[in-house]
Amino acid sequence: MTNQLNRPLMELIVKAADDRLGQDIVALEVNQLTPLADYFVIVSAKNDRQVNAIVESIAEAVEAADYTVKGIEGKDGHAWVLIDCVDVIVHVFNKEVRSHYNIEKLWNDAPLVNLTALLENDDED
Repeated sequence: MTNQLNRPLMELIVKAADDRLGQDIVALEVNQLTPLADYFVIVSAKNDRQVNAIVESIAEAVEAADYTVKGIEGKDGHAWVLIDCVDVIVHVFNKEVRSHYNIEKLWNDAPLVNLTALLENDDED
């Protein structure tokens, strides 16, 4: 993790998830709460196939931009996949599992990043 927040990486990940129709995309700025990452990005998918498509899209975009995918966990289970991109940790859930674990509530002290402009600009492309 660097001293400055890695917002460009977070934005790249959000766009890659949105490109595969990820739903309810949320980014939390967690750098003041944990040394693990600058951001958590949380994404929902309608089904297991979409979970995999989102995960693949994010991994490809991150590596194509010369960032690092340190690891991917849970890919075999499909319900909750975690992607460690060093400064950004991504959680891709199917809807039921996301609602069950409610990570946003667990990390409710973390500031929510406003993604409205980013996602609106992406829709215009």
